Amino acid sequence: MGGSESKPIQQEVHQPKPNPEPKPNPELDEPWRKFDWGQKEALKEKLENFSLSDPDVNHIKILVAGQVGAGKSSFINSIDSVFQGRICSRALVNTAAGDSRSFTQKLKGFPIRSGRKSLPFVFKDIMGLEAAALAGSQTDDIINAVFGHVKDGYKFNQEQALTYKDQHYTSDPTLSDQAFCLVYVIAADTVQLTDDKLIDKLKIIRKRINDQGIPQVIIMTKVDEACPLVNKDLRKIYTSKKIKEKMELCSTKVGVPLSNIFPVKNYHEEIDTEDDIDVLILKALEQIVQIADDRLLDREIY
Repeated sequence: MGGSESKPIQQEVHQPKPNPEPKPNPELDEPWRKFDWGQKEALKEKLENFSLSDPDVNHIKILVAGQVGAGKSSFINSIDSVFQGRICSRALVNTAAGDSRSFTQKLKGFPIRSGRKSLPFVFKDIMGLEAAALAGSQTDDIINAVFGHVKDGYKFNQEQALTYKDQHYTSDPTLSDQAFCLVYVIAADTVQLTDDKLIDKLKIIRKRINDQGIPQVIIMTKVDEACPLVNKDLRKIYTSKKIKEKMELCSTKVGVPLSNIFPVKNYHEEIDTEDDIDVLILKALEQIVQIADDRLLDREIY
């Protein structure tokens, strides 16, 4: 019928879809820092029996400073919780969302106890640092607190640093008044966003106390919020590429060597203590106490 020829049916040729690029592995093959997760009891016993290098000093003081909301007070509470075997909250913490003001307004010392036994170190909580020039604790106040010139109970004044005329100023501090280590608390989830003005404040403090040989340590908090890998398994903390990058960024920004930076998870939603959280805190505390005691021993050099 008619002269038309039927055309052959052409089959569609399906091109294979290119394989998606594999996601980079967020985990290192090996831990970049060796860590013994089974050392909790040994560390706890060592700290409970720690003796200071100077018999005339009953307690060694450690000053805790850091950005508002980084977890300074929570870190002190977490240390307390480890030794008490229960969640403690002696240092008051603000959990209100969006509140950029420091909840800590006064200088206060927190002796650490194991059960009812007092341990030979006291943590001093100070008002949180803010980026603005006259916001948060003054750099001079922190420096004076390190050198023992500020009495407990001093309420920080954002408009003016403490002067020698104030009743809370100690003109001739004893060794027991002075801090022998300054701990900066920096949140891992926001370290890359930390304002340069705040970093400048830390550098001013660092330079002033470096001249007197006061060691500095960084406690990097909120590791579980900064890395999904660590959020699922805290033991991935030293194989996490993200946590390693955060620690390296901390070191570069503040100038503290990696060997003096310790990532931890503070207690904040738990109702019972956990061994993995405890052992990270205890290891950081052991290093802080050793570093502070070395400075106490070497104080005659400066």
